[in-house]
Amino acid sequence: MKKLIGEPANVVRDALVGIELSDDRVRVDHQHRVIYRATPKDEGKVALVSGGGSGHEPMHGGFVGAGMLDAACAGEMFTSPTPDQMEAATNEVDRGAGVLHIVKNYTGDVMNFEMAAELADASGVKTESIVIDDDVAVQDSLYTAGRRGVGTTVLLEKIVGAAAEEGRDLAAVVELAKRVNGNGRSMGMALTSCTVPAAGKPTFDLPDGEMEIGIGIHGEPGRRRAPLAPASEIAEMLVDPVLDDLDMTGAPTIVMLNGMGATPLIELYLMYGEVAALLEKAGVTIARNLVGNYITSLDMAGCSLTVLRADDDVLGLWDAPVNTAGMRWGV
Repeated sequence: MKKLIGEPANVVRDALVGIELSDDRVRVDHQHRVIYRATPKDEGKVALVSGGGSGHEPMHGGFVGAGMLDAACAGEMFTSPTPDQMEAATNEVDRGAGVLHIVKNYTGDVMNFEMAAELADASGVKTESIVIDDDVAVQDSLYTAGRRGVGTTVLLEKIVGAAAEEGRDLAAVVELAKRVNGNGRSMGMALTSCTVPAAGKPTFDLPDGEMEIGIGIHGEPGRRRAPLAPASEIAEMLVDPVLDDLDMTGAPTIVMLNGMGATPLIELYLMYGEVAALLEKAGVTIARNLVGNYITSLDMAGCSLTVLRADDDVLGLWDAPVNTAGMRWGV
């Protein structure tokens, strides 16, 4: 294992120090390991809290800031944050209009956010939650009941964040979140495993000349292993399951071609070209796109595709200003 770390057990703690020193848009509660906006949003606006295991940066901490999240809870590597972390974040960011929890569909995340919501509700903070379950690769996995929550999480945090920023109430924000989740689909693949620092070795063995189709963001197995193929064929393996699962024609879409952490940007751009050609051929209109590392799996090589069926409201919220470490425009 070759990594730029100190003690493997202290990677998350040490990274949070660097995050706070490098970004004046945020502050860090090191006791609870929560990243907050340095300047809270105005009173009377809905607040957004997300979080999950570390190792997926820039998600979630890199999306804390104006136009997106109010707080992100950092769990240990690939491990859910605790209810105490989530409760502290929820109570801290409430501006009197309620708090939306944005939760990826992993068993630990769902359970701990539910407990945190109960604690916050008992202290008088109104909470709602949205559970993201957009991965079409598998119905159930090692860590979930139902589909995994992956790339749509990033798009939802931006879109719902803009709605909260403009002052929509909690009920409207929740309805929008459900609509975005219902219209987003994702599919990923891996060329290599990732290596969790505390483990010191790859999470799984993937021989030379093979790739994993439908991989999870924690290294969970996907649909199948296949011989390594050209980018055009890999693109088909990502696009076809997404379009088979949800009709994306007849409406504008937002498309994200995401890197898993160790794939060079030139390869992601190449893959986006292949994906865009397939979507156009299928009659899918790409209105907006993202290419880059947004929801990663440490040092895994590979990529994922997320396609979101949108409308004018969603596109307007997507275009609204955002100022975070991981996403910034319009400011």
